Amino acid sequence: MQAEPHISEIETNFGRVRATIADAAERSARKLETITLIAASKTVDVGRLQHAIDLGQRVFGENRVQEGKQKWLALKEADSSLELHLLGPLQTNKARDAVALFDVIQSVDRINIAKAIAKECDKQNRRPKIYIQVNTGREPQKSGAMPEDVSSLVRICRQQCALDVAGLMCIPPAEGDPSGDFALLREIGDGEGLEILSMGMSGDYGQAIAYGATHVRVGSAIFGARRLLRP
Repeated sequence: MQAEPHISEIETNFGRVRATIADAAERSARKLETITLIAASKTVDVGRLQHAIDLGQRVFGENRVQEGKQKWLALKEADSSLELHLLGPLQTNKARDAVALFDVIQSVDRINIAKAIAKECDKQNRRPKIYIQVNTGREPQKSGAMPEDVSSLVRICRQQCALDVAGLMCIPPAEGDPSGDFALLREIGDGEGLEILSMGMSGDYGQAIAYGATHVRVGSAIFGARRLLRP
C-alpha cells in the first residue's frame, strides 16, 4: 500500500492538484472559477482535515454518513463556511442524519431515497442540494440510476418531493477510458438543463474537466492512500 504522506506534504499535494485543475481549465478554454475541488476525505482523520481547512480548502466529500457525523459536526460548528457533500450510497434509515449534516447529497438514485430525504427536509426545515447519481457504465454492482431513468427521477424529485435537484454525478468503471462516461453525463445534463456535473477523481479529474466537470472529487492525490480509521 502507498505510504500515507506526512502532513506537511498535503500542502504540496494541494498545490499540485490545483495546478492540474488550472491547466485543464485553460486547455478547455474554461474559467477556473467554474470548477470546484471537492477534497474527498473518506478515512482521513480530523487532524489532517483541519490542516486542509487551514490551507484554505472549504469543500469536502464523505462516503459514509456515520463517519461524516464523527468527524464533521464539530468542524462545521467551528467554521460555517465549510461545505460537505455526501458522495457514497445513502440508505433510507440514514436520511435523517444525512439531511442534518450534508449540504449536498450527490448519491440520489431511486425514488424511495428521494422520498426519505424529502420527508426529513420537511421535518428539519433544511434542504440540501441534490445530485442524481447516474450509473453510466451500467455496472450491476454499482449504485446509480440507469441513464434512461434519469429524466423521470429528476421530475419526481422536483415535482413530487420538492427537492432542489442541482446536478448529476457519476463514477465510471474502474477499468478503461472514462471519456465515454463523462460525455454521457454531460449529454444527460444538457438534456435536463443541469449544469452541475460531478465527475472525475484522483486518476482522471483533468480529463473530466475537459468534458465539462464542474466538481471534481479528489482524495488520494491530496491525502494519500486510504487507511483504516482508529476506533
